[in-house]
Amino acid sequence: MPLSEHEQRLLEQLEKQLHEDDPKFANSMGSDPSRTWSTRHIVIGVLGTIAGVLLLLVGISLQNIILGVLGFVVMGAGVYFATLRSSAVGKAGGRGKKPGKSRSSFMNSLEERWDERRKGES
Repeated sequence: MPLSEHEQRLLEQLEKQLHEDDPKFANSMGSDPSRTWSTRHIVIGVLGTIAGVLLLLVGISLQNIILGVLGFVVMGAGVYFATLRSSAVGKAGGRGKKPGKSRSSFMNSLEERWDERRKGES
């Protein structure tokens, strides 16, 4: 169910007030369109995590503390790397994309359909 015009104005006022009162918090909580999830980061991070778990298990089975700790560190680094978000602006120069067009065509079509639906209700 879409928000009414009054609710949208209230939401915009609350957001504006939050940005004025605590811009650092507002920026950390807001969605940053210039930061996107990278499939490459997720895949490499998951593979690193799996390698870390395997290394940890080998270290436990061999009763080698150093190998177990190394496996735990590799596992943690893999999880950290998988959760990194890459900057779409940094990628845009290398791939020829426009910085504002980091969304997929699927998301663009959904957004266009949403805008058309909103215009039809007014």
